Amino acid sequence: MSRKRLESEEVIVRVGQDEIRMTLTAFLLPSFFLMLGAMLIVVSMFLPYWRMTLKAPQYPKGLHIEVYVNKITGDVREVDLLNHYIGMPKLEEAAQLERSFSIIVIAVLALLLMAGVFIHNPWAGVLALPAILYPAIFLADLAYWLYTFGHSLDPKAPLAGSIQPFTPPVLGEGVVGQFRTMASLGPGLILAIGASLVILIGLWFHRRAYKPIVDARKRQAQRVEVRSS
Repeated sequence: MSRKRLESEEVIVRVGQDEIRMTLTAFLLPSFFLMLGAMLIVVSMFLPYWRMTLKAPQYPKGLHIEVYVNKITGDVREVDLLNHYIGMPKLEEAAQLERSFSIIVIAVLALLLMAGVFIHNPWAGVLALPAILYPAIFLADLAYWLYTFGHSLDPKAPLAGSIQPFTPPVLGEGVVGQFRTMASLGPGLILAIGASLVILIGLWFHRRAYKPIVDARKRQAQRVEVRSS
């Protein structure tokens, strides 16, 4: 066998191996990013999603509240006592339905993403959409409850006339009476937002990998339809 022929065959083998690697990468990347998104969402439920600190002269270290998807922790008793004087409901009364189903909802979101790994058509995007929108839905629900609590003051409370209806800020600083509030995202919600970005990247790679296949199937179906007509 001539030397040129051997070199030619080596080139063909290398090209074939490169094509295999590129093909595997193209189809594995969507699965990797979708699975990573599912993992980030699951991990997020063990971390606080939202934090608020209330500061006043009588509380130099501040009062701290942390909101998880299924519970509220921190200085809940002290804050509830202060809220009692202005007629605001107890913190535990907020989002009871949402908190009771939160773990199930997050599990379903993760399962939908995992199902999207095995779907090689645009329906993968439909399955991933709830997980993408999840952080925005959480923030919208949080804003709703902050507004509801700030506008549900009991007129019979001891200091009812001292505070007008208000809406605590979802993010940033605010003022309630003599208290200065500071609200921020917790690591759990940051992870959920990161999961949304990772999922979008995964869907981009998914479309890049499977669109040629879907288009080829459509063209084949059109040819069959033309022949049969």
